[in-house]
Amino acid sequence: MTTYHPLLKGAYDLHVHSSPSAFPRKQTDWELVEEARQAGMGGLLLKAHEGTTHDRATLIRDKVPDMNIYGGLVCNLYTGGLSYYAVDMALRMGAKVIWMPTISAKQHAKYFAEHEQGRFFNSKKALDDSASTLTVLNDDGSIKYEVKRILEGIASYDAILATGHLAPDEVDVLVDKAQEIGVKRILIQHADLGIAQVPMDLQKKLAAQGCLIEKCYLACGEDFRNCTVQQMADSIQEVGVESCVLVTDYGQPHNITPVQGLQEFVVRLLECGIREEEIKRMIVHNPETLLF
Repeated sequence: MTTYHPLLKGAYDLHVHSSPSAFPRKQTDWELVEEARQAGMGGLLLKAHEGTTHDRATLIRDKVPDMNIYGGLVCNLYTGGLSYYAVDMALRMGAKVIWMPTISAKQHAKYFAEHEQGRFFNSKKALDDSASTLTVLNDDGSIKYEVKRILEGIASYDAILATGHLAPDEVDVLVDKAQEIGVKRILIQHADLGIAQVPMDLQKKLAAQGCLIEKCYLACGEDFRNCTVQQMADSIQEVGVESCVLVTDYGQPHNITPVQGLQEFVVRLLECGIREEEIKRMIVHNPETLLF
């Protein structure tokens, strides 16, 4: 029987990947949930770039009622793109979160055109990403009408808006418009990961606006090497633990499991001077504030 770090008790990882998926994954939904349960975690937020996860999460909660497993919809081309109708139906069916475009985002395509990365998004049959140019902004820098409708839907269901792989300038304008419309729960995704890094001054601005900022272990690993764990710890202190959530973005077959990844992240941050009560704030209290 594996022994898990006591700080994982009641913890959440709001950014994990599992199968079924078009991409290779380390674990199935059930394997991931069972390991999280063994570790005493409170719950998970299942994310899929290529499909919905709210329906899967609903079935899991029926079978594992002591775990808070949730999902939602990523606004990629494969799920309707920036479609109000797709988002509205997902929200009607219990989506906890609506993610802005990830692998269909213009920013994502720009990053991977400049950075080779063979371990990610490698489905058996290559995806046609020639149309991966989604952006939430019009040419004049204003928010697109369809995105406004999506934000209105998120606000009406009090769901979570997650920023996906949008460029920092898109994130800034999107958050302002979302809050103007009435969206209360906003998650800024892997702000330190190379795909769509958010400058520190903008991270602090968004935190001051009440957003929660993902501090993502994937940014520290061999795949991206965007920062050391010590640099991540420093960035947490600069932004403020009250505004940060620790996530892994794990689930790739070459990495350890998301639960093992969260445990390793916690241990290494402790070694870098983050206190136990600060860890607890970022993996239990802050995620619960966002979810509930």
